[in-house]
Amino acid sequence: MMRKSIILLCCVLLFPAYTFTLSAQKQNNRRMNMQEFEKRKMEYIQKEAGLTPAEANKYFPLNNELTQKKFELHKRHREKIQRIKENSNISDEEYRKLLENDVDIKVKEATLDKEYATKFEKVLTPEKLFKAQQAERDFMQIEVTKFRQGTNRQGTNRRGSNRQDTNQ
Repeated sequence: MMRKSIILLCCVLLFPAYTFTLSAQKQNNRRMNMQEFEKRKMEYIQKEAGLTPAEANKYFPLNNELTQKKFELHKRHREKIQRIKENSNISDEEYRKLLENDVDIKVKEATLDKEYATKFEKVLTPEKLFKAQQAERDFMQIEVTKFRQGTNRQGTNRRGSNRQDTNQ
């Protein structure tokens, strides 16, 4: 009986450490996947738009800067949405503010696009800029399609089990 109690106590004490380790590993894998995603995206855009290495070295830092600014705009909005989801009794005024915020974000995003269009024109020809932007949209559409099909590049479905992707 004492032995069972000791074993049970050890399991109870070690389980949180084990789950913490698994959580850290998943987080680490996610970061590596994002790095891999960004690398694939840059390679795809560079190839499809025909960017030289020098052009790519000027374009991608600007593009990443713009993407980060847009991400921050949307992040604040997502946080507001999350707070509303957690609160079951929301007033019409709060919903109105959220809708106004959504419109404000779109306006700010358009302002950023216009500001960066000028910057992009200094590093790429209009043709290459158009092709780069189109390639980014195409790449994102391809990735969304892969996700919806339940697979990622490593050939695992959303549930994590391995399967062969015959489309690659």
